[in-house]
Amino acid sequence: MADLLTTLLSERECLITDGATGTNLFGMGLSQGYPPEFWNVEQADKIRRHYREFVEAGSDIVLTNTFGGTANRLKLHKAQDRVHEINARAANLLADEIRRSGRVVVNAGSVGPLGELFRPLGELSHEQGVAAFSEQVRGLKDGGVDVVWIETMFSEVELRAAVEAAALHDLPAVVTMSFDTSGRTMMGQTPRDFLELARGLTPALVAYGGNCGTGAPDLLAGLLSIKDQLTPADVFVVKANCGLPELIDGKVCYTGTPELMAEYARMARDSGARIIGGCCGTTAAHVQAMRAALESTPRGPSPTLDEITTRIGPLTGSTRSLVEGGGPTRRPRRQREVAGS
Repeated sequence: MADLLTTLLSERECLITDGATGTNLFGMGLSQGYPPEFWNVEQADKIRRHYREFVEAGSDIVLTNTFGGTANRLKLHKAQDRVHEINARAANLLADEIRRSGRVVVNAGSVGPLGELFRPLGELSHEQGVAAFSEQVRGLKDGGVDVVWIETMFSEVELRAAVEAAALHDLPAVVTMSFDTSGRTMMGQTPRDFLELARGLTPALVAYGGNCGTGAPDLLAGLLSIKDQLTPADVFVVKANCGLPELIDGKVCYTGTPELMAEYARMARDSGARIIGGCCGTTAAHVQAMRAALESTPRGPSPTLDEITTRIGPLTGSTRSLVEGGGPTRRPRRQREVAGS
């Protein structure tokens, strides 16, 4: 039997995810430095509201409030023994909000990086990484998630450990990596490298793509760099930040308007993405505008890089080289060594 996400992808041209978790919870009163995962237990009504706003905005996929839900991250707050409680609670709250809505929405268990480097750059072994992710995934599964959503990854070895953990619990997985202003991950991978990696993972991923990192123009430039290599079997995800961050009255604010994110959504679809959403700064209002834009506008030709920068803003770094050439597309030697460790 196909999982829910695969079923929806077989029925629809594109799916819409939610937006940001952290920046939206800050808007509800979460203090800087306080773990948002604690709110799954301490402020359940606010977490429910956060989920409900995205469900009502039209998201087909909503992520749980568990990005830092591993023992490796929770131990910074002396909560390493609460992994199952926190993750199961987050997933259960989302499952309940989905049931109440009457809509068909994918409950996606958010899994972020462990915050520690793997060998040989750090001390963490592959086995330790799998065990840490597995503990989190167990809680998410018990809470009712449909898929494990592994996001903001920058390391191939960490990505592989997370995917293996999802498989141990018989859950499908989605993976997104985070690309910086050079169009590469912190470990040097380009979107082309990642596409090759994602296609070769076992068990097969349901979808893969990019999130966070820089602004929407850069993420779309990365997508353009591999567009000609995408096949109908590739379900590509883009979950871009909502404009660029600015410090206003001591608070980090994102500049993207609903109109800008609607334009980004159209261009993402026309560039080949099938799952489209927002990351930092993206609110339910942005998602609502994105969904309306996709439903009201038929698919068009793939935009050029110049059209992207004209309509949704300039690139923030050297991402242009990925599309126009002038830079290496192979992973640096150090990253190949790490991946093989």
